[in-house]
Amino acid sequence: MRILDLNTFLVLARNRHFGRAAQEMNTTQPAISTRLAALEAEFGCRLVHRGDREFRLTPEGERVLEVFQKVIDDLEGLRSELKQGYSATTTIRIGVIDSVASTWMPHLVESLHKEAPNLRIELTVESTTALVEHMEKGKFDLIFCLDPAIGDGFRSFVACVWQMTWAGSPKLVQPDRAYNVDELAKMPIVTFPKDTPPYRQIAPYFQDERVLASKMTSSNSLFAIINLLIDGFGVAAIPTVTIERELKSGLLHQMDVAKWFPPMPIIATYQSSTHQKVIQFVADKVREVAGDFARSRPGQAWTTETMPG
Repeated sequence: MRILDLNTFLVLARNRHFGRAAQEMNTTQPAISTRLAALEAEFGCRLVHRGDREFRLTPEGERVLEVFQKVIDDLEGLRSELKQGYSATTTIRIGVIDSVASTWMPHLVESLHKEAPNLRIELTVESTTALVEHMEKGKFDLIFCLDPAIGDGFRSFVACVWQMTWAGSPKLVQPDRAYNVDELAKMPIVTFPKDTPPYRQIAPYFQDERVLASKMTSSNSLFAIINLLIDGFGVAAIPTVTIERELKSGLLHQMDVAKWFPPMPIIATYQSSTHQKVIQFVADKVREVAGDFARSRPGQAWTTETMPG
């Protein structure tokens, strides 16, 4: 996912018309449609209603718009106020998974904006597998995902740890019922991609490799997983902080389970050989911002220092 794609969606939502959006961005209408299609494919859901004359965002599109607007606003503000501090030529390339982008990443960008207005940030949202691969190829200075990048020039630390909640639609889940492991195993399961930590925990959680071949759907998009849950395609162990709104609105129910799913660490990996002072400054801000975020959600997120034993 590129910043260009985020901007395209914002311009399209503002103009409410493909032709006007193309004109504003000095491109063609098919180009706008292609970028929108790429976003919908990545998220696994429709973001814009088709088939009627009135332009309307879907509920998923509204949620995407809110997150995109916050990220772009922070980045644009940062770029527009490069007046002091670090050199304007210093660019930090940051890669994140979408669950980080939709939670505390805007707070990090805002904090960097205030303390280092000359620092230029390039933010990319991708899957854990892609982030680690691109980090190892030198395309990022700092990544936040579920696995570390391994190499002599890399340093990693746990930015925060998220509670995992079993959740599902009211179509499948009874909020006043307690579910044991055998009952969960019989339900369709939605999870993160193969070879990610949450996926690797599925078999040990159920103590049965056959669960991996049962009714299970995986996706590298948090938005897609949430939408699948809302539509009743299955239940999932998902970070509680990423579905706060859906739980509050009743679109999803938190399941009462006999066995908790292991918590999920968010791993920060950074280049230790380039922009050392700048990278260290950013890493310190990460620890501060992630810690503040965790403290604001007791029982849902922790740092390694505050995690219950």
